[in-house]
Amino acid sequence: MPKVVHFEIPVDDPQRAIKFYEKVFGWNIDKWEGEFDYWLVDAGEDDETGINGAIKPRELGSEISNYISVHSYDEFAQKISSEGGKMLTDKMTVPGTGFNGVFQDTEGNIMGIIEIFPMDQQGEY
Repeated sequence: MPKVVHFEIPVDDPQRAIKFYEKVFGWNIDKWEGEFDYWLVDAGEDDETGINGAIKPRELGSEISNYISVHSYDEFAQKISSEGGKMLTDKMTVPGTGFNGVFQDTEGNIMGIIEIFPMDQQGEY
């Protein structure tokens, strides 16, 4: 069953936010080596309850985002549309990770879906 697997926190001052979250919660936060400013949040040990996420500059989106893991981006994008939701972005490739996109549900909430590549295919797209 699909579940939330990733969050994004928009910030005005990434270094200030990183310091805050590291000091308050003990999160480990490292810069992603991609095309834009984005910091990955390791919010605990793998055997702990919860998910990891990221800190992003506010210009990449001003709302806290949650991403739901799906087995097929295309299938769930179609389901979202057919059930009254709306895809807000085109299908995007996240290098070495998978495909994602952002949608709006029937109540106006904005979230994302992500199809994560199998481990043996990560990095091939």
